[in-house]
Amino acid sequence: MSDRQTIRGAAAALRDGSATSVGLTRAALKTASMTESQVHAYLTLDTEGALEAAERADSQLAAGDDRGPLHGIPIALKDNMVTEGIETTCSSRILSGYVPPYSATVVDRLEEGGAVITGKTNLDEFAMGSSTEHSAFGPTRNPWDTERVPGGSSGGSAVTVAIGSALGALGSDTGGSVRQPAALTGVVGMKPTYGLVSRYGLIPFASSLDQIGPFTRTVADAVDVLATIAGHDPHDATSIPGALPDLGAGLGRGLEGVKVGVVSEMQRDETEPAVRANVAGIIEQMEASGAKVQEVSLPSFEYALSAYYLIAPAEASANLARFDGVRYGNRVNGANVAEMMSKTRADGFGAEVIRRILLGTYALSAGHFDAFYGQALKVRSLVRRDLDAAYEQVDVLVGPTSPTTAFELGAKTADPLTMYLTDVFTIPANLSGHPAISVPVGLDDSGLPIGFQVMAPALGEEVMYRVAGEVERLAGFTARASLASSEVVAP
Repeated sequence: MSDRQTIRGAAAALRDGSATSVGLTRAALKTASMTESQVHAYLTLDTEGALEAAERADSQLAAGDDRGPLHGIPIALKDNMVTEGIETTCSSRILSGYVPPYSATVVDRLEEGGAVITGKTNLDEFAMGSSTEHSAFGPTRNPWDTERVPGGSSGGSAVTVAIGSALGALGSDTGGSVRQPAALTGVVGMKPTYGLVSRYGLIPFASSLDQIGPFTRTVADAVDVLATIAGHDPHDATSIPGALPDLGAGLGRGLEGVKVGVVSEMQRDETEPAVRANVAGIIEQMEASGAKVQEVSLPSFEYALSAYYLIAPAEASANLARFDGVRYGNRVNGANVAEMMSKTRADGFGAEVIRRILLGTYALSAGHFDAFYGQALKVRSLVRRDLDAAYEQVDVLVGPTSPTTAFELGAKTADPLTMYLTDVFTIPANLSGHPAISVPVGLDDSGLPIGFQVMAPALGEEVMYRVAGEVERLAGFTARASLASSEVVAP
């Protein structure tokens, strides 16, 4: 992997004059033009806007106006983050043609930091899915094997980074939707502490779980993206006040004395042997590098998946009530208002979204609220309690990101429960609001990437990045997707 295929490497080239933002952006757009017919990572490629932003970034740098680590860097956005003047669909027919009048806070911060927005990426409709097959505009394919899924729901963003049609990307993580596709496509994907990144302008799926996070090729790059988009936002009532910590302060400090907990409940029988072997091998290397490794039991993890699939659909059923044919998006006419709303929603929403709305509405209904939603909230409290107790013993928790590598397109769509199980290792961090990151550590026998997850306590990004950086170094993972682009071009 060339230095210029990383954000930090490209940033250094911009500043020493050996590359330009226009050159970097043209290379990303060229890669997209060559590969989109095979992978369908983008829904909207903003070629004109990206090149204009790149020219502006070059002029600013030439004038000594350096906006930060992402200045001049091509970045892609998941299409559930609103962008002023650019269509935002959430991969749903119900929002087809919707052009927002404002941009999400994270978009504003990227642009203020000089980043170049290349376009909007494909996702599972309204971020509900784990394979990016549930999109009204067709599935995204994994560049390692285009007959396989890239994970989801942020599969499009993951693929742009894996293939080189962007140097970084943003996704949203509600139950693992950044980390799981990162694992399946061989990139770094990170979910921050809940509230560390503003959700203003993120079209919600489940408001108490949603969090925006970065996709990058290295852990250090993930630090730089998070540092650009994080921080208090008065537009978001859940935003954490106060100054940001030095997120990357632990990079390069090694593992000596770091207490690492191996979660026994994440050592499941259905986890593929190659995943188990790679994760175990990295843990052995961590211990040999000075980490203090111990097994940790988190009994509530057994129930986290079930709790999530009650809480998230319940919140979705409320959030998606706004898409009624009156205020946003498409409308299908009917004889009266009730018929118009019913037809609009039936025509506009896909099968998976309808399934989750129905599940959530049922869980919240009279006579079922306490038995389902109320019990799920109690499990959520148990997950937090178990994690808080674990972090009194260890600094971080580790295990697989996903129990499997990328599976074939269509393999799990007929069995929702099997699909939901792909999130079994990522969901606890969403229920607790804690940060977590997936780092690629190897390939299985079919040449497909394997992800290693590092979890940390709330606002523990510094130690999480420290450990993740060492995992990256120990793994030495440098393989790239078979469809990945050639070297980024010089000016």
